[in-house]
Amino acid sequence: MADSCRVSFFSATAMEDIDAVNTISKPVMSTATGDIQISIANQEFIFKSHLMQEHFNEDYMESDKYPHTIFKGKVKEQVDYSKDGCNAVTVIGTMDMHGVQKTVAIPGTITVQNGIIFLSAKLEVIMADYNIKVPKAILGSNLADHVSITFNATMKPYKVK
Repeated sequence: MADSCRVSFFSATAMEDIDAVNTISKPVMSTATGDIQISIANQEFIFKSHLMQEHFNEDYMESDKYPHTIFKGKVKEQVDYSKDGCNAVTVIGTMDMHGVQKTVAIPGTITVQNGIIFLSAKLEVIMADYNIKVPKAILGSNLADHVSITFNATMKPYKVK
């Protein structure tokens, strides 16, 4: 279980940058199998503007209808979690966002230090791929057609007693 997790997204536009952070979500990972999953509550993203947050939840993500974005995947490479080190990895899995499931390959790193696992990844999401509608009047002025998502988590393995 994650001791800390930060999922953020960023979109640069001509009018203003749009960014939000979610620190509520907690990924679960099996070091034995490389399986990882996370369920992100869409309404837990915090924006610098209340109006941006309202538009995100009501107009784009439709958070009442699609409350969570879920990722289930597997680390492609073999990682020795008993040794300190930084490992470049790819996590391949299914992203379920806005009612659309897509297979994605996410590049990232897994760093092990003193038994603590640090996960980090960054990916670009094209909103149209997940049927997230951006009005043409807004596209290019207030909202881009894609967002950059950054994921960072610090995890300690469960100890079986």
